[in-house]
Amino acid sequence: MIDEEQRPASSFDDCDDESNYQPFGENGFSILDEVRLFLERFVAYPSPEACNAHALWVVHAHLLDSFESTPRIAFLSPEPASGKTRALEATELLVPRAVEAINVSPAYLFRKVSAPEGRPTILFDEIDTVFGPKARDNEEIRGLLNAGHRRSGVAGRCVVRGKIVETEEIPAYCAVALAGLGWLPDTILSRSIIIRMRRRAPDETVEPFRRREAEPMGTGLKKRIAAWAAKNAKTIEDARPDMPVGIEDRNADVWEPLIAIADAAGGEWPQVARATAVTLVTLAREANLQSLGIQLLTDIRTIFDTTKAIGSKALTTALCNMDESPWGDLKGKPLNDRGLASRLKAYSVSPKLVRINGIPIRGYTKEDFWEAWRRYLPEALGSSPAEPLRPLHPSHRSEMAENRGEGVTVNGEGVTVEHPDPLQADPYPLRPGDHDPFECLKRSQPTRKDRL
Repeated sequence: MIDEEQRPASSFDDCDDESNYQPFGENGFSILDEVRLFLERFVAYPSPEACNAHALWVVHAHLLDSFESTPRIAFLSPEPASGKTRALEATELLVPRAVEAINVSPAYLFRKVSAPEGRPTILFDEIDTVFGPKARDNEEIRGLLNAGHRRSGVAGRCVVRGKIVETEEIPAYCAVALAGLGWLPDTILSRSIIIRMRRRAPDETVEPFRRREAEPMGTGLKKRIAAWAAKNAKTIEDARPDMPVGIEDRNADVWEPLIAIADAAGGEWPQVARATAVTLVTLAREANLQSLGIQLLTDIRTIFDTTKAIGSKALTTALCNMDESPWGDLKGKPLNDRGLASRLKAYSVSPKLVRINGIPIRGYTKEDFWEAWRRYLPEALGSSPAEPLRPLHPSHRSEMAENRGEGVTVNGEGVTVEHPDPLQADPYPLRPGDHDPFECLKRSQPTRKDRL
């Protein structure tokens, strides 16, 4: 944040109308500096990085044709009166064709997005009322917000003209800022820059927002943003910025447009934008913004730190007994064996016969989860070097051929076990103390001699 005493005197001071607005300069970093100054005059941000991200997002709204996707920016807080609406009000003065969306119908939004005068910037306040208990009633709005993330996104509809039913594809690509209480669906959060707002502390001060006073300032700055954006649109479109380490996949889609703008602006902004991206992505991860499935895999990994095989009943009991876990109350009922198997099926993990203290029961072994952990919890696996990853399905046939027909040692007894299918021989022999996943099946099946 820039201290009020350090803020340059001009531009915003004593500005009664647009004609008196005197710019600092027309280079990109000066414009971004002014956008940041304008926003933090009226909004108490939780961190300087939040204000930086907001400033970059405002400029990006003028450059949608230069990008393949547009990130949403979501101002969320646990309690009202945290500055979310004020952030949208300040944004409305700086972005092109702003549309304040409160209690609007899907048809209105669809037609507004496809209006001939140009793409709007949708400012969606009280978004928690749309995705609250009656979320199913707003699937069309959710679909618009998800589809509009990509430039190629469209909303398909059927239109009746007389007796003829025709299909119609309505463009959905537009910039969207959201504000609301709590959290939003994962499909929207994963496409968003998340600003976790909070109430102002007694020692935090901002200027009162009066639209009649702020509008001349915002209008002049908006025109300068648009002029700079038009001049640099081709450069930004052709840019392929280097992303910071750890910003990849969906996070890279979100931050690439903002970092491209920062690189074109110059000054300190290339470094500021990358540091901002890393900070906000890290904060989002630490806020535990993950699905129940990822949390389930994480909790199961914690349980398997002390065992290598466990029965289904014991696993569900251990999950329900974990502190601050949701498994003891899923829609009023605890997680049971069937529910656990159903949730794990999506990750290609299924219960099987395992031997616990010499007794065969339905359950899971640690090896069953390696592939899911490797794909969905790579950071967690990397932090535990004592248990190296052993893939279930080796990709090299040569390794399989070299190990074909080898015996394994079960519980240190030197028992040779032939796998039912040689092609499925495990190139990673079990170690003493490991449970053989074929042992129970082998002992329960008749031999060829018995069948004869």
